[in-house]
Amino acid sequence: MTVDIQKRRRVMARSRELGHCICDPRRPCPCDVFTSQGICPCAGERPDPVPAEQVRLTELVRNAGCASKIAPGDLEEILSRLPAVDDPRVLCGVAAGDDAGVYQLDGKCLVQTVDVMTPCVDDARTFGRICAANCVSDVYAMGGTPLTALSILAFPSETMSSQIMYEMLAGAMEVLAEAEVALIGGHSIKDEQIMLGFAITGTVDPQHVTERGKAAVGDVLVLTKPLGSGVLNFAKQIGRAHEAGLRQAEQSMAMLNRVASQAMTRCNATACTDITGFGLFGHLAGMVRHSKVTARIDVEHLPAFDGALALLAGNVIPGTIERNSEYVGDDLVREPGTDESHVLLGLDAQTSGGLLIAISPARVDELLNLLAEGGVSGHVIGRVSEASQGRIIAAGSGAVVSERVIARREPAPAVVPEAAGTSIAEARRSFGSLMRSTAQAGAVDQKTKALINIALVTIQRCGPCLLSHLAKARTLGIAQEQIDEAIWCAIAMGGACVKVFYDELMQSQAEADKGTGKSCC
Repeated sequence: MTVDIQKRRRVMARSRELGHCICDPRRPCPCDVFTSQGICPCAGERPDPVPAEQVRLTELVRNAGCASKIAPGDLEEILSRLPAVDDPRVLCGVAAGDDAGVYQLDGKCLVQTVDVMTPCVDDARTFGRICAANCVSDVYAMGGTPLTALSILAFPSETMSSQIMYEMLAGAMEVLAEAEVALIGGHSIKDEQIMLGFAITGTVDPQHVTERGKAAVGDVLVLTKPLGSGVLNFAKQIGRAHEAGLRQAEQSMAMLNRVASQAMTRCNATACTDITGFGLFGHLAGMVRHSKVTARIDVEHLPAFDGALALLAGNVIPGTIERNSEYVGDDLVREPGTDESHVLLGLDAQTSGGLLIAISPARVDELLNLLAEGGVSGHVIGRVSEASQGRIIAAGSGAVVSERVIARREPAPAVVPEAAGTSIAEARRSFGSLMRSTAQAGAVDQKTKALINIALVTIQRCGPCLLSHLAKARTLGIAQEQIDEAIWCAIAMGGACVKVFYDELMQSQAEADKGTGKSCC
């Protein structure tokens, strides 16, 4: 660091005359930064930056990710006292408390949302990716298509390497590009607390707005991502990290909810909300209260990241669970014998969680199959049982989810031929379960599995299968050069006939996309 002594003397003389630092009136002059580090921030002096890879972002925050949200009960009390917005063009606004606002224009609707969060992982680029996925999720939850983004950034630029800020924004732009969202501007401020967020604008068909307050009696409830990111991050902050679970959570948090949104729209889902800082039960409470219904949840069928349930059972319980529990209050009823750690999982604050979809029983199988085709696991966790003022009943295993619904966390059974007594519909459901279970991360991570599947369907010469797996690979952020390498491995093993198949498929797809601006690869 080069120091301009004359500038330092001039600035410090002015500060001493005032009795306060001119850049921070809370401090005297000389300030603690000068006495401890020998630098004067008011004179533009900066410490030698710590390499970005040595900074642990989660050690710099009190509450990680969406756990930094204001407690839902506190927020709801304030919002209830604000004046109503009576504009008839507002189809969904503050009063509804939905995931995003919807504003009627001629022929279509704007859907708008904003979200800001603190770091939930240590790697700056990964944090940016997760933040962007989280921010566009509210638009997906409404059944909309996000189009543009404005960034909101708070960063201690005087004391921390600017490379960290660059990595955060670069990671976010990767996911925004994947979502086909244009970053068109933003605002930044100096602050000791690192925060990043985006204001997202999109569009939605006014006939297909999926609000959270429209759940109907008889609907089945489907969740599209596991739970437990909150307790896993908290455990890491207190030195009890579960590394395998954290890796699963990081991968899940950075994944867009686009496939789930498109699937639920195709299936005419009744209602939807995304799961973030208020936890599954906090967001479900908003759904059932506005819909005037009771939801029965089989808590033992809640999907969880590795280690999350063990931590909760071991009394590693973040404060956000307490706040979310207070918000849900007496509207959450625990049936006798219900495992407490599973209930706590439902209260755990999530960052960039999945969609919670309420859908007619007649469309459940269709939804789960569409999710599986897009590489997303759909978990049936309960149903809407009756009309009420808004209640959640937490029940034990088998008390809620009917046998005909196929989503389970355990491996699916093999497909049984119809001659052995299984209907075609049941065989299809079983096959869908098998596909979902094999697509999830296990001993092999999800991206590697996606590349393996690309190679397998290429060598099998299944055109629709390959196009589906290529689309899934793009949603996972897999680079084109990795996809190409997997395909060439298949061609090397399968020979000329596989190469001819692949070339013809890509040519026909390119011709189909001609004039649409899309690319098959």
